[in-house]
Amino acid sequence: MERVDIKRLAEKLNLSTSTVSRAFRGNSDINPETKARILSAAKEFNYQPNHHASNLRDKRSNTIAIIVPEIANNFFSQAIHGIERVAREKDYYTLIYLTDDDYDKEVMFIEKLYNGRVDGIIMSASGEANDHRYLNNMGNKRIPLVFFDRVYDDVDVPKVTTDDYESAFSATSHLIEAGCQKIAFLVINKSLSIGNVRMQGYRDALQHAGIPFQEQLVVDCSNDYDKNYQILTDFLLHERPDGLFTAVERLAISSYYVCNDLGINIPKDVKVVSFSSLEIASLLNPGLSTITQPAYDLGTHAAEMLFKVLEGTPPQNNHIVLGSRLIPRHSSAKV
Repeated sequence: MERVDIKRLAEKLNLSTSTVSRAFRGNSDINPETKARILSAAKEFNYQPNHHASNLRDKRSNTIAIIVPEIANNFFSQAIHGIERVAREKDYYTLIYLTDDDYDKEVMFIEKLYNGRVDGIIMSASGEANDHRYLNNMGNKRIPLVFFDRVYDDVDVPKVTTDDYESAFSATSHLIEAGCQKIAFLVINKSLSIGNVRMQGYRDALQHAGIPFQEQLVVDCSNDYDKNYQILTDFLLHERPDGLFTAVERLAISSYYVCNDLGINIPKDVKVVSFSSLEIASLLNPGLSTITQPAYDLGTHAAEMLFKVLEGTPPQNNHIVLGSRLIPRHSSAKV
């Protein structure tokens, strides 16, 4: 069988090479019957399109980058799943970069991506430092960026977040209704926008209930489990709160370990509510009360926003806010 390239295939079909190329790209502006005829002929002559060469000509990589702090957290795993589904539908590949909440890694990844290795970036910020000038270079190089969940407010790009203030207010109010009067707020990097917003919801719920805010009940923790164990051990022994509202899942898990080792009963001695997408939250002992974010939907919305920019139709709404859900379980029950 003779070997054909795209030019020979087009000649055999009496079509232009651009028409044949559009058929393989899945463009919607080609007649379905024409597309079927092209694909049938390609199969007959064993023609395989060279997408890589085509992308090089178009100066596109058909790849997007996903930059996240971690993937051990079930929230980010679900968000990545949502992003990848949309990317696959668009015939794009994904590259995943983990910052480990390290600002220097975040800067390094962004600078490496300036060379055009990817067509766009979806990122959940590390949150460290206040100098975000390195992100402005992306606009100069026309590499679109979309934030999801953890964002930098001073960087003007599309964002997808959840109702963090309302969720924090609801979680704190739930603990108050369960009888708590001395509620601690556990957070990692409270200077990050998302930490600030959640802390404001916590503070306002206390004020609404007539409970004074106490600075010493805001515990700035770490990304390191061993450090958190020591921080929380010292805190619980010294302050003895009757409620814990944790801004991230790992702090709830650390709290469970510390309470178990100190003989502090959950929920009798201290009640716990946490932001978490942990699928086995109900199987913990006791079942963990959670504010569950729509992680998968966050990912799909972020990806859809990015592809709108890539396709030349920027989203009309530059900031999408999705609702979260408070799911009470035994960790915050009245006893």
